[in-house]
Amino acid sequence: MSLYTDPVFAPIDLDHSLERLGGGNETEVYRSDDGRYVVKLKADLGGSLAAAVLVAHEMRAAADQFAACLGPRASIPSEYVITRDMGGHTQVLVIQPFLEHALPLAAIDYDALTVEQRHEIAHQVRDIIRRALVFYHHTHSMPDLYGRKSSSAEERRRNKHLTRLPHRLWSFLVQRNLLRSQNLMLTPDGRVVLVDYDIVRRGRLYRAVYFGVRWMLFWRDNLLVWAMREGGRVPG
Repeated sequence: MSLYTDPVFAPIDLDHSLERLGGGNETEVYRSDDGRYVVKLKADLGGSLAAAVLVAHEMRAAADQFAACLGPRASIPSEYVITRDMGGHTQVLVIQPFLEHALPLAAIDYDALTVEQRHEIAHQVRDIIRRALVFYHHTHSMPDLYGRKSSSAEERRRNKHLTRLPHRLWSFLVQRNLLRSQNLMLTPDGRVVLVDYDIVRRGRLYRAVYFGVRWMLFWRDNLLVWAMREGGRVPG
């Protein structure tokens, strides 16, 4: 267990120490001591109180939109708390329910599932794709259904370096698909649930290209979902 101590966790933890579960492209993820909640922190967004309030409102609005897009079966609630870290920066904590025994789709052994289980996952993933495409048609945006994984904050920082760009592009275009998603999780009751509701914080041109490529990759992923449903094999 890796414990991290920082007064930024004060709103949810008395001793300010939480277990790190993992991280993604921008986020560090922790678990509350009672095991009921996931706590997410984007330290790179820390700054003034006014900036944190603006970020919290942006994140809240995006999460509400994405949850409405996917529907209650495929989404979870998110709460936003403004707090201060040991460096004096104002931060936004995202607090979500911890999904006990849930697994990211990236960790699923599809060959070990029954035909019925594979068909049910395929049905849900295709519905998520359909909903995301409808949302994209109306808003030119979409939730991040894929996600990335980092073993530490240092690895996350290294991955952002320009020298890692070819690797990131290869991962973005080839290696990652929805059935190997880090952001979609399979719960013990068989639901496929999105756990990340981040927005893309880049310029208009970047977002247009990014979401346009994602739109095209959805059609590839539909073929992979069909192949998984029929035989269980998923590239990864």
